Parts: sequence; C-alpha cells; structure tokens
Amino acid sequence: MWGASTLRGDGRAFDEPRPLSLTLDFVKYPEGSVLVRAGDTVVLCNVTVEGRVPPFLRDTGEGWLTSEYAMLPRATEERTPRDVVKGSVSGRSAEIQRLIGRSLRAALDLGLLGERTLVVDCDVLQADGSTRTTAITGAFVAVVLALCRLWEQKALPGWPLKDQVAAVSCGLLGGRPALDLTYEEDFQADVDLNLVGTASGGIVEIQGTAERHPFSRAQLDQLLDLGEKGLRAAFAAQRAVLLPRLEKLGLKLG
Repeated sequence: MWGASTLRGDGRAFDEPRPLSLTLDFVKYPEGSVLVRAGDTVVLCNVTVEGRVPPFLRDTGEGWLTSEYAMLPRATEERTPRDVVKGSVSGRSAEIQRLIGRSLRAALDLGLLGERTLVVDCDVLQADGSTRTTAITGAFVAVVLALCRLWEQKALPGWPLKDQVAAVSCGLLGGRPALDLTYEEDFQADVDLNLVGTASGGIVEIQGTAERHPFSRAQLDQLLDLGEKGLRAAFAAQRAVLLPRLEKLGLKLG
C-alpha cells in the first residue's frame, strides 16, 4: 500500500513532517503554557513552578522537573475513561510521563534552578498519532516560558537552559521509512520509532519496536537519519516562537 506511491494518505511525502504550530501563553495562569499542534494531534502543555523539591533533593540547592501526561476522554474516536475513574495511572501514561520528564531534564542545568520544581502537565486534547513526541516538543517551549518568568523575577542565579530538546516519530510503512506518523500509519507500521534529541546533535532517547518482523541495522540508520531531519524542523519551529521573547531578555536558547 505505502510503497506504491510517493505520497501518503494525507498527501505528505514520506520524509515530510506534519505542520507544527506552537501557540504561546494559551492558558493565562501557568508560568508557562503552550498549545502545540502537529497535524490533527493537539496537546496542551502547562508548566507550574513549585517552591519545593522532592525529599531526595532537599538542602542540595538543586532543582527538579517532573511531568504528568493524560489523554482527555474524547481525544480519540471512542471515549477513554479518565485515569482517576480507574483509580490509577495507566501503564502507558506512566511510561510517557517519565519519558517527558527525562527528556526535558536533559535540557536543564538543575543546579541553576534553585530548590524549586517545574511540574509539566501534558494533556492530549486530540490524538492522531505521535502524541508523546508532540508533547515533548511543546513542553520544552512551555518550560522556557516558565524560566523566562523566573528570570524576570530575578529568581535564578543563572540561566539554566543548556540546549533545545524536541522529539519526533518515524517508522517503516510497507518497508519504506516515513516521518511523523499519524494514528493510521502507526497502527499499520512494521516498525515504530520515537527519537528525542537536542539541537546540538545529542540523542536523549530512542524507542524503537518491530511490530511484526525484526528490522535491520541499515533500516535503523535510515530511520535515525529521517528522525534527525524531523528534529531540525521541530527545532526551527521552537526557535521561531521563542527567540523574540528571549532576545528581549538578553537570553539565549541554550
């Protein structure tokens, strides 16, 4: 199916990501708030600054970042019950929120954050594949907005941002590498891979799974090359919305 055409179901080329938009300050109360859209996937990312750290970091002078992830009941075609109704966070949500936390902490010098915690809430309003990667890309921008707020308040001893972080999905569709999978593509993919990386070229995490048959090292290299192309597009979108605000404060994006 997929190998027979140069275009995919939504008209994109196989190496083309979905349009990515980042709306800053979407909710007025959080210290950082971003609505991120990647095609039909829509995620609301809010960051709260709390003046305390987990017990293992008390009296160390070091800060922390943690994340929560949830999918709203009608983010999908059929209603999904809220985790609070089920009495516990689903295994999938727990795994994703740990991934988001690890990814964003890679961008920060936690020693310059002071003894405070950034709490990142990622809520999927509409899901059409690649929700975790979209959440990471949007949440990074929300974290920077929260840091800008702290900087304006002269609450930081130094600028804690070390690098940009973004994420992208890719996979093999009929044996053909494809970037930024929709839900339909992800469902049919022979291989599904998520890549989290930094603008300086570092890799934070790779999650790759063969759904039916093992894939080769050569195919893995193809997917990573494609993922790096997707990351460059995500970094450009982040810079486009963040640089004007950072430049007013005399700050750099990493």
